[in-house]
Amino acid sequence: MSQGATPDAAGEATLARVAPAASVAPGELALLAAVFVVAACGLVYELAAGALASYLLGDSVLQFSTVIGTYLFAMGLGSWLSRYIERQLVAQFLRIELLLALFGGFMPAALFVAHGSLPVGETATFRVLLYGAVLGIGVLAGVEIPLVMRILKHHFSERYALKDLVSQVLTFDYLGALVVAVAFPLLLVPHLGLIRTGLFFGLLNALVAAWALWMFRSELRAFGVQMAATVATIALLAAAMAGAERLTTWSEDRFYGDNVIVRESSPWQRVVVTDGPSGTRLFLNGNLQFHSRDEYRYHESLVHPALAAHGAPRRVLVLGGGDGLAIREVLRHPGVQEIVLVELDPHMTRLFGGMPALAALNGGALRSPKVRIVNADAFAWLESQAEGFFDVVIVDFPDPSNFSIGKLYSTTFYRLLDQRLAAGGYAVVQTTSPLLARQSFWTVVATLEAVGLQAWPYHAHVPSFGEWGFVLAGRRPLRPEALASGLPPGLKFLDAAGVDALFRFPPDMARVPAEPNRLSDQRLVHLFEQEWGRVGR
Repeated sequence: MSQGATPDAAGEATLARVAPAASVAPGELALLAAVFVVAACGLVYELAAGALASYLLGDSVLQFSTVIGTYLFAMGLGSWLSRYIERQLVAQFLRIELLLALFGGFMPAALFVAHGSLPVGETATFRVLLYGAVLGIGVLAGVEIPLVMRILKHHFSERYALKDLVSQVLTFDYLGALVVAVAFPLLLVPHLGLIRTGLFFGLLNALVAAWALWMFRSELRAFGVQMAATVATIALLAAAMAGAERLTTWSEDRFYGDNVIVRESSPWQRVVVTDGPSGTRLFLNGNLQFHSRDEYRYHESLVHPALAAHGAPRRVLVLGGGDGLAIREVLRHPGVQEIVLVELDPHMTRLFGGMPALAALNGGALRSPKVRIVNADAFAWLESQAEGFFDVVIVDFPDPSNFSIGKLYSTTFYRLLDQRLAAGGYAVVQTTSPLLARQSFWTVVATLEAVGLQAWPYHAHVPSFGEWGFVLAGRRPLRPEALASGLPPGLKFLDAAGVDALFRFPPDMARVPAEPNRLSDQRLVHLFEQEWGRVGR
């Protein structure tokens, strides 16, 4: 039956069967509700692709920007292509819903499997698969709304002028997008995870197809075939939903190698902890944060020079470091009376405070009565908090691999930090490798100096990461050779003979000219990506 812009005889017969305006309202409302659902599904697929790209490729701003741009372009292409669909509009709509249910619903699972199956560091193939999926799903989503408008106009023409039709459809479309935009980070990802979220909304797309099949059954050809396809799609998605956890486990086990003992998604990151013959490892968004066999080298180097430089610290602020390992080292100094930990992700502090195997790594540090945990964004917390000053501030953030973290290495952030330092206080910042990312390392030094702080860069060898850098900063003069007297007993790595060597840089790590990292340009993120990108090649 022809269902183009000008109905043929069969189309006119269909129109003739439509009841008066008052009695068709339920079907009309159901079609608008379908618009709400398909808009929600389309946005979920877009957000899931962006989140996956951020988790697996890093730099959330870049990944979300390129995924959203690609998806919107594909939707525009789909809208343009919809003009060539002239016959059997309902049947075409049904097919598109089933294709979206399958491709969109399975996209997160398929990309996780692909990432787990590809060799470590192989991102080019993964990017092709990711953006190919985004393009395909975007084109299908772009066809949906023009088709719905034409179906509404065809079946309810006496109720709509063109302006009312466009207004109604776009209103429900944007409402669906709004609901999902709020629910995705707050409800869907934390409770369902990315794979189940994709499959759940794939089921919704398939149920819209089932509704269209039933509502317009009288005008569909090959009804039995379409019914079988719809039922098969729903069954396949439901079965995948039931096995989603097994699929996630398989892909992550392939990627991480060791036995995965923790796998959680928070609104901010994917947290994975592995336990194998060589020890325990923490990964955030696929990036290694520590390995239990040598993390003491990192954390002793991070914490003790700053506390020894002060001499008698009483109040210590730790920014980041939700694993509690830095706090474990701070607690070796008996004179410390209060430690405030500001950690964005409550998942981290709950895991490393409550799970026995993980709490054992930090010696139960997060349960110490001296420790107060604040789950907040460190940048916003420094701007708003009025809790006085701190003798030592320990900055233990991930590397500046994206703009949301890069702001925590900017002149703006370090000015806020300086305002919270007590007279004679010191701050220490974990930095990247001065060997592998030399320009990035010295950019952090230049950024601290740009806000008026004196900076004393140093480095230590951590086998899991290689040569790693730190920067001690303050306004009181410091003699690195005098720090040894302030070291607590029982350290595994630092000793009196080794402290002075931390502050000496060989020629291949010596200072190079660098500009400060400002919030307005975030040059550090670009430098970091370039330098570590060369390491991977």
